[in-house]
Amino acid sequence: QVQLVESGGGLVQPGGSLRLSCAASGFTFSSYAMRWYRQAPGKERELVAGISRTESSTNYADSVKGRFTISRDNAKNTVYLQMNSLKPEDTAVYYCNTLIRSTVYWGQGTQVTVSS
Repeated sequence: QVQLVESGGGLVQPGGSLRLSCAASGFTFSSYAMRWYRQAPGKERELVAGISRTESSTNYADSVKGRFTISRDNAKNTVYLQMNSLKPEDTAVYYCNTLIRSTVYWGQGTQVTVSS
């Protein structure tokens, strides 16, 4: 079965960095685009970044452009989100996501808290 397992979250000070990882299993990872979403308390889940199957195309929410970088390692079945210059408003649970034959799959999420 499809599994997505996020890791790498934590508490970081404003201006700091974190790298999130999402380990995928149960499907042919290299055949599908991957995305990172986040959900802050009291807010709707929002798309943060996406990456195509071969890493040839990426897209970002305006709020994270220039600060976050999505990448993937198809040999390791893992997608990453490098987050730099973190702000308190980046505090949220971060989820990875993929769409396989009309079914959306989510990981369990990893908490990122940006606070001094």
